[in-house]
Amino acid sequence: MTLPMTVPDPSLPARVRIHEVGPRDGLQNEKTAVPTEVKAEFIRRLVGAGLSTVETTSFVHPHWVPQLADAGKLFPLVNGLPARLPVLVPNERGLDRALTLGAREIAVFASATESFAKANLNRTVDEALAMFEPVVVRALEAGLKVRGYLSMCFGDPWEGAVPVEQVVRVTKALADMGCDELSLGDTIGVATPGHVGRLLRELNEAGVPTSRLAVHFHDTYGQALANTLAALRHGVTTVDASAGGLGGCPYAKSATGNLATEDLVWMLDGLGIETGVDLAALTATSVWMAEQLGRPSPSRTVRALSHKE
Repeated sequence: MTLPMTVPDPSLPARVRIHEVGPRDGLQNEKTAVPTEVKAEFIRRLVGAGLSTVETTSFVHPHWVPQLADAGKLFPLVNGLPARLPVLVPNERGLDRALTLGAREIAVFASATESFAKANLNRTVDEALAMFEPVVVRALEAGLKVRGYLSMCFGDPWEGAVPVEQVVRVTKALADMGCDELSLGDTIGVATPGHVGRLLRELNEAGVPTSRLAVHFHDTYGQALANTLAALRHGVTTVDASAGGLGGCPYAKSATGNLATEDLVWMLDGLGIETGVDLAALTATSVWMAEQLGRPSPSRTVRALSHKE
C-alpha cells in the first residue's frame, strides 16, 4: 500500500504499543454468544497481524458477563501464542482461575467515580480499591504483570464532569498498590485534547510517570484519534484499541464504541510511528469477524480499505 504517505513528526514517540482489547472489551457486550473457537481464531488472527498484546478474556462470574463465560475454555486454546495475553480479573477467585490456567498478565478494573463503582462493582471507590489490593499483591508475588484500568476519567453519565484531582487520587492509589501500567479510560467518550493534556500533566505532578500510563478512548463524539494524538504529544506510548471498533459502553446510548485499531494504525503509519502491525492483515481480520457477528465493522478504515478491494 502506498497510502497513507508517511510524514514523521520528531516530537512524537518513535514506537507505540497497541493494547488490543477486541476479544475482551470488544465482545463482552455482544448479546448473541460468540462460539469459543471463533474467539480463539480471532485472537490467532490478531496476533498474526502483528499485535503484540491481545487482551483475551475476563475471569468474571458468568452471571455478570455471559459472553465471557467460556474464559476457562478459551484461554488454553490461545495460551502459548507469541504475544502478551492479559486477562481481566475482578477479585481473588478470578485470580485463582487465571493462575491455574497459566496466565502471565492480569488487569483489575477500578472507577474514578462513586456512581460507576456502584453500578459496575456494587462497591464504593475505596471498597473496590480494597478488594483489588490483595489481588494485585498476590499477582505480583506470583511474578505476573498487573494493569490497572481506571474508568470514567473524563466524564460520568450520572455525575457529569469528573474533577481531575479525583482521577489523580484513584490512579495514584492503583500505582501505589503496585500496578505496572495504568490505563486511563474515557468510558463514555467525552474527553477532548486539552482535558487529556491536563490530566496527564497533573498525574506527572502527583508522581505518576508517563511511562506507566496508557490511554483508552471511546469515539462517541469523534474525538478518540484527536485525544490519542494529544496523549502521544505528552509522551504516552501505549494506546488501547479494539479491532474493527468493536465494543461500546452500555451507559452511553450514542457511544460508537472503542477506538478502532485500524483507524489508529492508519494515523500512526502516516506519522511514521512503528507499531509492528500489518494493516492489511488486521483489516482482513476485522472483515472476517464482522461476518461472524453478522454486521459491518464501524471502523472507517476497515470500510474504506475493504470497499477498495
